[in-house]
Amino acid sequence: MRRLGKKIFRFIRGQKGFTLIETLVGLAIFAAIGVALMSGLFTGYKNVGISQERTYAESLAKSQVEYIKAQDYISVTDYEANDTAKCYAVINIPAHLAAAGYSVEINAPETAEFAGVSGYELQSITIKVNRHGATQLTLIFYRTGLAL
Repeated sequence: MRRLGKKIFRFIRGQKGFTLIETLVGLAIFAAIGVALMSGLFTGYKNVGISQERTYAESLAKSQVEYIKAQDYISVTDYEANDTAKCYAVINIPAHLAAAGYSVEINAPETAEFAGVSGYELQSITIKVNRHGATQLTLIFYRTGLAL
């Protein structure tokens, strides 16, 4: 056992330094690890931005749904998108989201198939959340009320 230790010590002591090949292999391994790390960080950063966009869009859509629920019911036959008194109002978008290009659009409600109590209608209302003109989220919800 003692002899083996002396042989290893002599071998290590006989080394004068690193060769060029050893240095290049070490640099290649270090570069590969660095590229993998940077790629992972970039992907994570990109995914955080996408997640934030989706969260903002979902928040705006849910706020719009709650705002429509708080408004008086407008029958599909009476609904006019160009008349503010005869359409559902759009929420006020916070300034930082409006500056980022977010907008909310409400499509005219449609009557859904409804075999229920006569005099009532089931509306299908579509809400679109856009950012710079591109649709980020489309939400369809249903509302029922007395058809006049």
